[in-house]
Amino acid sequence: MSAKKETLGKTVGVVVAVCLVCSIIVSGAAVGLRSLQQNNAALDKQSNIIEAAGLTEKAAGDIAGTFEKYVEERFVDLESGEYVEVPEGYDMYKAAKDPEYAVKVEGSNVGFQQRASVASVYIVKDDAGAVSRIILPVHGSGLWDLMYGLLAVDADGNTIRELVYYQQKETPGLGGEVQNPSWKAKWNGKKLYENGEVAIQVKKGENANNEYAVDALSGATLTSNGVQNTLSYWVGENGYGPYLKNQTWKS
Repeated sequence: MSAKKETLGKTVGVVVAVCLVCSIIVSGAAVGLRSLQQNNAALDKQSNIIEAAGLTEKAAGDIAGTFEKYVEERFVDLESGEYVEVPEGYDMYKAAKDPEYAVKVEGSNVGFQQRASVASVYIVKDDAGAVSRIILPVHGSGLWDLMYGLLAVDADGNTIRELVYYQQKETPGLGGEVQNPSWKAKWNGKKLYENGEVAIQVKKGENANNEYAVDALSGATLTSNGVQNTLSYWVGENGYGPYLKNQTWKS
């Protein structure tokens, strides 16, 4: 009996030792890879912004260098539309959960209950230093979950150039077509406002043949409605509306 107990004790000891060693290795790997993961996340974010900025060809593989040369991140108080200072490392999506910055969203079907009072914007400049585009991070509900994208607008604050969805869980071949280049191309040149009011619409068929409308995704009504609700909110008075109308980037 004592021999069996001794054997059992040794077995348990070996298992514990192995588990301890494995946990140390895994923890060490996680810490060691954290910096690489953060760098990859930053590069992925910059890559999406470069696409929205229309600088993909110019980047030619140097995403970080192109971003640093042509793109500037600023922070906007959405209520006033004016630039403000924020703490280092500020993230508008994390800030939406921070009592200091969180604002409740009421009477909206955009798919979230609160947002940050201060949002990021990305100012794109050409080789001469003139503002060519404004990139606005947007998000809202799709069929299955929130969809995250970037809306690129000309320096006039009204003409759309790109709508880039970089994170979505929509059905492939249906709502997932928000990432299809042919559908994305339909946004180029469309207008956000008519007589100062939000006018951009996602419509079916012939109703989309004007400068204020984009043809809805076939077979994906709820996703199309989600895109509509997202844009209506974010370019409206509760979103980037005051910023776009004030054309703060020109002051």
